Amino acid sequence: MTDLLKVIDEMPLAVYERLKNAAETGKWEDGSSLSEEQRDSTLQVVMLFQQRRLQQQEHFTIGSDGNVIELSKAELKKRFRGDNIAQFKEDEL
Repeated sequence: MTDLLKVIDEMPLAVYERLKNAAETGKWEDGSSLSEEQRDSTLQVVMLFQQRRLQQQEHFTIGSDGNVIELSKAELKKRFRGDNIAQFKEDEL
């Protein structure tokens, strides 16, 4: 396990992004599919990277304590509420 933690600690952010994309899509960059074992392993590496290297507070990410961050519905609404980009009257549509 300590070897894996060392790899995580030295992993470039670009590699993490590629692994994250592969875990999300089920495909490597060249389009080939991940096996179930590869997907499971990749997801574990992504979660370890998030825990050890990223100080995230986003919904459904892994916090530094190793727990999944789950925001309340009210908190999510607050984060996504913002200024309108554009407003139109009904007859302008």
